[in-house]
This record gives sequence, structure tokens and C-alpha cells, in this order.
Amino acid sequence: MKHICLIFLTLSSVTKGFSLSSEDDSASCLLKDLILVEKINQKIKDTPPVFYNFSMMAGYYTMPSARMNTPGMTALGGAFAPPYNIYGLNIQPFDRIELSANYLVYKGIIEPGFGNEGFGDDAERMGNIKLGILTPSEDIPFLPLISIGAQDFIGTKRFNAQYVVATKTFADYNFECTLGWGHGRIKGFFGGLAWSPFHHKKTFFKNLTLQAEYDANDYKDYPHEHPSGRTVKSPVNAGISFLAFEYFQLSVSSLRGEKAAVAGSFRYPLGTTKGFFAKTNDPKTYKSPVDIEPLGAIRLEEDFAHELAYAFGDQGLELYKAHLQFHLGKKELWLTVVNNRYRDHSLVKERIQNILAALTPSDITSVTVTIEATALPCQSYRFEVQDLYRYRQGTLGPFELQTLSPMEEALPLPSEYESIVLFKRTQPIWTFTLRPRFISFFGNTQGKFKCNLSAVAAPEGYLFNDYYYKTLFSYSIVSNTKGMTGVDRLNPSHMFVVRSDSMKYHQTNTLHPEQAFIQRSWNLKKGFFYRLATGFFEAAYAGAATEFLYYPVNSPFAIGVECATVWKRRYDGIGFFYKVRKFDGTKVEHLPFTGFQCFLDLYYDYKPLCMDCKITAGRFLAKDVGARFEIGRYFSSGMRFSLWYALTNANEKLNGHRYHDKGFAFILPLDVFMKQSSRNYVGYAMSAWLRDQAAQADTGKKLYSILSEERVFP
Repeated sequence: MKHICLIFLTLSSVTKGFSLSSEDDSASCLLKDLILVEKINQKIKDTPPVFYNFSMMAGYYTMPSARMNTPGMTALGGAFAPPYNIYGLNIQPFDRIELSANYLVYKGIIEPGFGNEGFGDDAERMGNIKLGILTPSEDIPFLPLISIGAQDFIGTKRFNAQYVVATKTFADYNFECTLGWGHGRIKGFFGGLAWSPFHHKKTFFKNLTLQAEYDANDYKDYPHEHPSGRTVKSPVNAGISFLAFEYFQLSVSSLRGEKAAVAGSFRYPLGTTKGFFAKTNDPKTYKSPVDIEPLGAIRLEEDFAHELAYAFGDQGLELYKAHLQFHLGKKELWLTVVNNRYRDHSLVKERIQNILAALTPSDITSVTVTIEATALPCQSYRFEVQDLYRYRQGTLGPFELQTLSPMEEALPLPSEYESIVLFKRTQPIWTFTLRPRFISFFGNTQGKFKCNLSAVAAPEGYLFNDYYYKTLFSYSIVSNTKGMTGVDRLNPSHMFVVRSDSMKYHQTNTLHPEQAFIQRSWNLKKGFFYRLATGFFEAAYAGAATEFLYYPVNSPFAIGVECATVWKRRYDGIGFFYKVRKFDGTKVEHLPFTGFQCFLDLYYDYKPLCMDCKITAGRFLAKDVGARFEIGRYFSSGMRFSLWYALTNANEKLNGHRYHDKGFAFILPLDVFMKQSSRNYVGYAMSAWLRDQAAQADTGKKLYSILSEERVFP
């Protein structure tokens, strides 16, 4: 950019005194715009680093600031802030929304209810949120950033507080200052200062920052404060924070003028990353050899078909069917392709059209490619061969080809009576995957954290080409869940126990068959799809299910109906419980139970903000009626973060208050850690409390999931 500016200034001095043409004016404006963009980008990069406080929110030590990290940033950390140990997770779903979750432990204070039974020290689960009012995107240099926020806004809210805060950054001086006001545990005015003396220098310590804050937490009079944390010798906390390699944060500070606090965290832009490694093991897009010889004596049809199948396989795709049809005096090629490798379907289409542009015979006028998944035709692309040739020659760009060959509803292959079958491959009878699985539970009476690490084997495949089946076997490797009863003694569920005993399915050390189901799906045309499934759907339930979905191509909306009848499985083996536990006051009953669930599902994908939502309304597994709302944010890396909340007629009480099921979930693509593309994911979900309200049984691979995965264009 500096060289461009130098050339422009030189040309300006040479042409001084001469009038500029309109083309020169346009070039001048373009260069000025480019220089301005470069200055803005440099200014953003030169901003002092963002640090997380003890609650894993952008701030100082105990107090927040108005600053936030970049969208997609995820962080995990912990703090020793006497008399508390605090563990936290932070995610930045949007540039204006910051979320974090904490697990705070009262050191040395036994939990009054079950502490002596193994739970140990008292603990609190907290959720925190910050909303940006004025953010860097407004680009108003003379105004500070302004945010409003709340800490511990869900759950028991023992540390609840609300605040408004303003932060002004002086990038030229590597300095920032903050002023805010809070209500609740944060009482009155608070503030903070931060100075990064080496930030403009290219040194390892460029992100070394000196920080000080005025701590407005009401330690002395707040009713839920730790007894050992009520004395305050000084409201000023001061210390040093360091961000190493842009990922590792370490902070050391004074606390209340009498203690030392230490915090550390790891952050990574999981939402925007292209992976820890370059995808060097992915094949390069097809370029050669180029063969457009027409079909005939020189280029036999079977030779062309095998050449095509080999090219698709080499690109990480699978060609399953190839038909040649004579229609109105023209030759048309019809292909069925399966993608088992790439998440981004724009990459799939690019590889397909590169192959076809180089290998389609010149006597064929059009090629129709149907993408299939789980034996279900999902969508099609129709290419004119002359457009493919122009694309290969460079006279037609990718954007133009996308316009000429858009995604459309899946087109049925011509029958074998109307066409010549050039190639046909059967679906694999079985494939095998082996992976680890981690399950966790918080807040059990016998300990704060219970977990299970298992090895999971999953043979799956197809029967008679059209029937998809999946089996899954697990073996517990490490587990500390033994002895967990699945009963909340303090707040027992008064509903049918359909989900709150789920930990008991992961206590056995034997090989446990969790899944063994089969399903068949149909494309009914014009955006309508149908599915039938039966078998062992999950560790807890088996039965039969049906689903109907309307999901047209290129539509952000989808609507579906699903119903299932299921039976509750025993905790080991393949038997069933014909009666299920239910509490009536203090009395325990075992009542006959057959699970029935029926839902109306509404889906919406708002692509401008990369957000999707789902509303599930109907009858849930424990016979409660209502709706479950889920909103998610997906990122270019393939990561998705979501929150859910359920409202049903179940009158569940938790610590004297009516409870509604809620929680969060995220999924992360495994290819972030690999040198090649993959469609496998690792996921984690957590409810605020494990209850039986709004519970659903899995029913196989759902239609919307199958289709949306095939239509993803990050």
C-alpha cells in the first residue's frame, strides 16, 4: 500500500498544472478509499488488547468494561480470587453481544444441604451477558464505547447485578479508561484504567498491560457474600495482565487491598478460523487431463463413465449413478453424486463443475447433477455444456456460472427404460467409525462434577440401497458417575421420570448397545419430504417415528410435523421399563408408561446475520404440552452456538420457583484439527438443570438436518 501511495504522489507531482480526466478522478478516489481502508484496518489492529476479568467477561479484574472481542472468539479460563475459585467460558456470538458462564466455588464453606455427603464446598452457576450500544462499528471517534450488561442473570442469582459502562480507548497512547454504574452486587460507580506501554513495538511483551480498577462490589453488606470476603482495605485493585501469542492470558492483581488474585485463560477465534492446519491433504481442484471427445467408436461410453467415476473419487466425491438420455434429438447426461467429505457445498459444486468442464463429451448438450445424502435426493444442478466449456476457458466466471446453474429441487433420474445406464454403484453396506465421547454432569449430591469418558463404535450403512441404518456401541473407559441415583432429593421432579435419570445409562462398564435403527426417506417433489424410522434410537428409548417436512430449495423457511411412539429402555441390555417412576409429593409411584411425542416444527435461517432458529410445539415425552424455542449463530468455520428455552404446562418447581428448561449447546467441526476436510462434528450441550420438562426422544436422522447439511454455503 505504501508503494501505491508513493506512485500516486509521484504521478500527481508530474501532472501538476494539468486537468485530470474523469478516469483519473475515479482512480484518485479509488486510491483514497484504499488508503482510508488501510488506515482503519491498521487502527483496529493497533487497539490495545482486550482482557477477560474473573467472570470471563471483557474487563479488568472484578469489573467489566464496555469493550468486547471479535465475533467468533471463544475463551476458557479460571481464576483464584480469594475466597472464591471461579471457572468460566466466554463466547462472542456477535460484535454487540458477549456471553459467559461461570462456576463459582465458595472455598471452605460446606454446602448446607449435601456438602457432607460428598458435594463439598458450596457453589454457584452463573450466566452473564453484555450488550453493545455504541461499538467500534459505529466509528464515532470522539465518543466512548457504551455497553449495558447483567451478571448472574439466570439461576439462583446470588451474585446478580446490572450495569451500564463506557470505555474510551486512546490508541495513540496505548491507554484506555472506563467509567460505569451498577446495581445489585455492583453498587454505584466503578471504573478502570489500562496502559500497554509496549503495544506499538514489535516485541514479545507488546500486550503487557498495567491495569487498575475501582471495585464497586458490595462485599460488606451483600447477603450472599463469602464470610471471608467481606473485609475491604482498599477498593482499588491493581496489577498486571499479559496476552501471549494472542491466545494465552495471565493476570495477577491485588484484591480488596488484602489478597492476591491470579487468573488465566485461553482464547481462540473458533468461529472464524480456517483450522489449526492448512488442508494440505485435500485434493486440488480438477484441471487436467481435458477430454471432450464425443462418444462413439473412439471414446466408448463405458470408458467415459469409468473416467468420470475415477475423477469424482479423486476429488473426494462419489459418483453413484450415470444415465445417458436422448431427449428431443439431444443427448443429456444425468448424474447422482454423494458428498462424504466437504462441509461447504460451494466447494462441492466447484469441484463438480471443474470435472464436468474438462471431461464432458462435446456431443452432450446438458448435465444434471443430483446431490444425494442418506439415500435421499436433496437438490440438483443443471449445467449447459457450452457454459461449462466457457467456464473452463475463462470466458465465463464462477459468479455467472452460478447464476446460470443455480440450486434447484432434486430432479428424478430418467428410468432405465428411457435412458442408457452408463454407471451404477450400490450404497456401501457398512462403514465403521470409532471415536471418544465425553459426558458431564454438574451439581450432584456426591460431587460438583461427574463425568464419563467412553469409546464409541458406530457401524452404519445401507440395505437395498434405500434403507439407511445406524448402530452405536459404547464402552465406559473412565467414569465417576457410580452411585448417582438420578433423583434430585432437594427438588424432586413431579413428572414422569423420562430424562432426569439419564446418567444411569452411563454407569455400566460393559459394552452397551445404544443405537440400532433403520430409516427410509422419500423426496416427494416440490420441496416435500417424508421419513419413516424404527429401532433403538438412543440409550434411553426405542420405538417408531414418522416425519413430514416442507423445505423448498433456496427457502429460509421450513415447516414439518413429526410423531413418535417410544418405550423406555432399561439401564443396560436391550429390555424395557413398562412402568416409570413418578413422584407424588413424598410418595414414589411406578406407573405404566408408553412415550408419545408429536410436534409441529418451524425453522428459519436468516443468512444476513448467520442466525437460525427453531420452534418445536406440541406434546413432549413426559406428557407436558408447550413449545421449545432455539436460536443459533453459525460461523464460517462450521462452529454453531445456540441457546434454548422451553415453555410448557408442567408445573415444575425449583427452589420454590417455577422452572422452565433452558440451556446452551455448541458444535465444532473436527476438520479444524485436521489437514483435510471432514463432515464430522464434536458437540456439547448443557441444561441449566437436568429435568423432565420439554424432554424429547431422538428418532433417527431428521430430514431438516440431512437437507440443511447438504445446502450449506458458509
